[in-house]
Amino acid sequence: VEAWVEDEDGLAAVTAWMERVESVCSRFRADSELTLINASEDGEHEVSALLASVLEAADTARSMTGGLVDIGVGAAMSAWGYDRTFTEVGTIPERPNRPRAPSWDLRDGRLRRGPGTSIDVGGIAKGWACDQAVERGLASVVSAGGDMRSAHRDTRVPILDPWDEVAAEVHLGIGGLATSSVSRRRWRVGTDEACHVMDPRTMSPVETPVLSASVVAETALEAEAGAKAIVILGEQGLAWASDQDWIRAAVVVWHDGSVYATSGVELAA
Repeated sequence: VEAWVEDEDGLAAVTAWMERVESVCSRFRADSELTLINASEDGEHEVSALLASVLEAADTARSMTGGLVDIGVGAAMSAWGYDRTFTEVGTIPERPNRPRAPSWDLRDGRLRRGPGTSIDVGGIAKGWACDQAVERGLASVVSAGGDMRSAHRDTRVPILDPWDEVAAEVHLGIGGLATSSVSRRRWRVGTDEACHVMDPRTMSPVETPVLSASVVAETALEAEAGAKAIVILGEQGLAWASDQDWIRAAVVVWHDGSVYATSGVELAA
């Protein structure tokens, strides 16, 4: 996590906020609220105010993307081997059976899950946490693992391709930016490769010609949802992004290194 703050007190405030979000939302911490919920066989849980806010954000992302971005893919993540922090993920001997389609909703502060549904708030919580840090005045810019929220009108951000070359430079200004990529978190499953982006329609790792997608939107949450949806949609992703009035700009890096973008984006030479 990187943050622009005024002093040491600001740094401490951002650090405490991010640690609080992780203590609730991490699926890798045995004592997090989310882990305890996923481990329970109960289909209904009263959740904390913080987790409820993250789940509301996730419901918004699901709606905005027509169901393409769904936090209910946790069972698929685990079945395909990503059930621990990534540095510990090893080779999986064979493809798993397909988990059930995700089914969940939030009503009156209570999470209801269908049988077999496990929650992975992942990038949604990350983008939301960046948004909240800026909106609460803890920092003027916060960047966390590919998600960024800025309150500076002059903020410009270079977008790197999977080979760490500058693919584009965007004027973020006041808003959010996120990048979703399938090029780095990869592992072997049988004779094939898997990635960490799960398609809720198939409950399996996405197969896409898009190596990475970056989106600029009003918030980091919206940018996160847009970038992931583009990766899942693959060949149709950039056209879909152009039709979404909540997406300000999008940049896509193709599997052969080609870079494409919506109109108005300054691409690197």
